[in-house]
Amino acid sequence: MSIFHTKSVEQSIEDSEESEHRLRRNLSALDLIVFGVGVVVGTGIFVLTGEVAKDTAGPAVALSFVIAGVVCGLAALCYAEFASTVPVAGSAYTFSYATIGEFPAWIVGWDLMLELALGAAVVAVGWSGYFSELLGSLGIKLPPTLAGEDATVNIPAIVIVLLLTAVLVAGIKLSARVNLVVVTIKVAVILLVIVAGLFFVKGANYQPFIPPAKATEAVGGLQAPLIQSLFGFTPTAFGVMGVFAGAAIVFFAFIGFDVVATAAEETRRPQRDLPIGIIGSLAVCTVLYVAVSLVVVGMQRYDRLSSSAPLAAAFSALGQNWLATVISIGALAGLTTVVMILMLGQSRIFFAMSRDNLLPRGLAAVHPKFGTPYRITIIIGVVTALLAGFIPLSALAELVNIGTLFAFILVSIGVVILRRTRPDLPRAFRTPLVPLVPALAVLASLYLMLNLPVETWLRFLVWMAIGVALYFLYGRRHSRVDSGEPATPAR
Repeated sequence: MSIFHTKSVEQSIEDSEESEHRLRRNLSALDLIVFGVGVVVGTGIFVLTGEVAKDTAGPAVALSFVIAGVVCGLAALCYAEFASTVPVAGSAYTFSYATIGEFPAWIVGWDLMLELALGAAVVAVGWSGYFSELLGSLGIKLPPTLAGEDATVNIPAIVIVLLLTAVLVAGIKLSARVNLVVVTIKVAVILLVIVAGLFFVKGANYQPFIPPAKATEAVGGLQAPLIQSLFGFTPTAFGVMGVFAGAAIVFFAFIGFDVVATAAEETRRPQRDLPIGIIGSLAVCTVLYVAVSLVVVGMQRYDRLSSSAPLAAAFSALGQNWLATVISIGALAGLTTVVMILMLGQSRIFFAMSRDNLLPRGLAAVHPKFGTPYRITIIIGVVTALLAGFIPLSALAELVNIGTLFAFILVSIGVVILRRTRPDLPRAFRTPLVPLVPALAVLASLYLMLNLPVETWLRFLVWMAIGVALYFLYGRRHSRVDSGEPATPAR
C-alpha cells in the first residue's frame, strides 16, 4: 500500500475501545482548561513582557500579545474541530493519519517530540534554575555543578521530572488534581502581581504607546532569520511593524494549548469538552498575558525595563522586594505544570503510534489499576530526565518552536481535506469560514517559522531525516493499517 494511505476516523475510534488499549475517561471541560493554562503559562509571562516591550514593541506589547493570541486562535479552531470529530489520543498525529496519510502522520508524531519531550527537558532545566535561586534566598546554596543551566549533573531537574512521571503513571485524575493545585498557585501569583502593580501604574509611562520605528541591527550567518537570508528582509523595532515583530516573539509564550487535544480519549464528553478546553484555555492565557503586559509597562518606562526579570525588577525599583520572591514562587509553579503536561502529551502521542504498530506495540499497554499507558510514560520520563540532567539544551530550545508550528500547518491543512473527503462526518464543533481560517493559520504559522534562525531550520531538517529513516526501517514494515491485521494485545 501507499505510504499515504489513511486510517479512517471510524477505525481510530474503534481502536480506542479495545480493552487492552482503553484509557479511562475522567476529565471534564474544566480539567482541560486547567491543563491548557498549566502548560501555556510558564516563565514567558514573567520574562517576555519586559523583553519585547524594551526591545521591539514598547508599551504596545499588549497588542503584540493580542495579535499572537489571534494567530494561535486560528490554529485552535482547527484543533477544536478535529478533536471533537476524532476524539482519539494522538492529537496532530491522529488528525494527520485520518486526512493526509500514514507517512505524514509519522513525521508529525516524530516532529512533536521537539515540542513535547525536548520542551519538557528544556523547561525542567529552567525549573532547576528557579528552584536553586529560591533556595538561595532562604540561605541554602546548591553547588552550581548540581543545579542550573551550567550544571554538570542537574539534580533538581532530574528529580522533578521523575516525580512528575510517577504522578502521570498513577492516573489521569491524580494528574489533573495536582495540576489544579499548582495552576491555582500560579494564577493567584499572577493576579496578585496585576493587582499590586495597578497601585504603581503611571499614565506617562504609556507615552508614546507605539514608539517611532527604527531599523534593528542585521544578524548574519546561521543566526540570521531565514526570511532575512532568503529575501533580505530585516525586522523593524517599534512602530507598527515592531508590534507585529513582537507578536512573532511572544507567540512562543502561547505554545502548548494543542497538548489539550492529546487527552481526547480521557475526556468524559470529548465532542463538547475538547473545543471548550482548547479555546477556553487559550482565551484565559491571552487575558492574563495582556493584563500583565499593561501593568508592567505602566509601572516602569519601557526603555528602563529589565530584559531578564522585568516584573521582579520593576517591583524592586519601587521598594517592593517581597514581591520578587512571590514572583519566583509563581514561576516555579508555572514551570512544574508545564513539564508535567508536556510529558503527558508526549506519552499519549507515542501511545497512539504504538497502538498503530508504528512503534513497538508493547508500549501501548495500559496499566490495569491506574488506566494509564505506563510503559511509554516511564520511558519518556527517564529519557526526559537524562536530557535535562546531562545535556546542555539552551541551543536547542528553538526547535520546540519550529516543531509546534509545523504541526499547526498540517492540522490546518487536514481540516480542509477532511471537509472534502468526509463531509458526512458528524462534527460537534465546526471551524468557521473554511477554508479561509485554516489558510490564515497556515500562512501565519509559516511566517513565524521563517522568522526562526537558519541554524534552527538545519537542525529541524536533520531531525526530520532521522524520522524518515526510522519510518522506513521500522514503522513502514510493521504498520497495523498497512497489514490489515488487528493488533495483538499488549502484554
